[in-house]
Amino acid sequence: MKKSSPQTISNPTTNLIEQNKTSLFADLKSLFKAIVLISNILPVITGFFLALYFTNASFLEHWEVFLLTIVGSTSVMAGALLLNNWYDVDIDTVMERTKNRPTVTGTISLKTVLVMGITLSVLGLILLSFTTIEALVYGLLGWFTYVLLYTMWSKRRYTLNTVIGSISGAVTPLIGWAAVDSTFHIVPIILFLILFIWQIPHTFAIAIKKCDEYRAAGVAMLPVVHGFEITKRQMAIYIACLLPLPFFIFSLDSIFIIIATILTTGWLVLGMIGFFTKDDLRWAHWMFLYSVNYLMVLFLTMIVVTLF
Repeated sequence: MKKSSPQTISNPTTNLIEQNKTSLFADLKSLFKAIVLISNILPVITGFFLALYFTNASFLEHWEVFLLTIVGSTSVMAGALLLNNWYDVDIDTVMERTKNRPTVTGTISLKTVLVMGITLSVLGLILLSFTTIEALVYGLLGWFTYVLLYTMWSKRRYTLNTVIGSISGAVTPLIGWAAVDSTFHIVPIILFLILFIWQIPHTFAIAIKKCDEYRAAGVAMLPVVHGFEITKRQMAIYIACLLPLPFFIFSLDSIFIIIATILTTGWLVLGMIGFFTKDDLRWAHWMFLYSVNYLMVLFLTMIVVTLF
């Protein structure tokens, strides 16, 4: 007689626990805007390593400061993102890409999100205060710009919200650099300008992709208020402004300048294609993907060339 193979008996309680863990992880990932948070940590790390490189400092002598800088800046950013979610819950309810955030579904209460946002913000600023006062000031400036000037003041009112919001992201490498040395140096200034300018065409690409959602939510993004053509022209102008910036830090490495020039030229060409495309949404999607990879490759290259 053929024996039947043993079967795994499912435990309903275990399955429910696993589902809850998965759901909680997904909620936290959405709440903290994990991709945005990670992309903002990379410039902090880059600023820190470039400061070590240009001041001939040793990482081993600064590893404690590095940990304080990374944990502190991450906490400040996470707190700011939580407060953004708390304040924008009405907008997130309308927009398709954000309607599943826990602040909208109610799986995490707004009061909890508010308390978490304030707590992480304060904790992060305290940790940064143990590095340098300058790093603390930049962390506070980034938080103030993102939470108050962008989220609560300009986002729903003015198309300049993108420019204002870009300041908060652009100070991230200054935090990393300032933890080691004064930012009165050409390199951190160029890092600030690169990130500030990069964020604008990057954000405009998202705004074109999600134009109908922003319009329904009443967010004053440039393509919503003034249309795609003006937005495309501004994107091309901002990308072109990135071309000369790497040459101001030629002392870093010629390889970096070559890679940066190739990347920016490719992005500019893709941006110009937008004037002739019939599928604006598809083009905006490619612009978004290119911009994300552009930043990652550019800043990783800066770190790598300092190691060899």
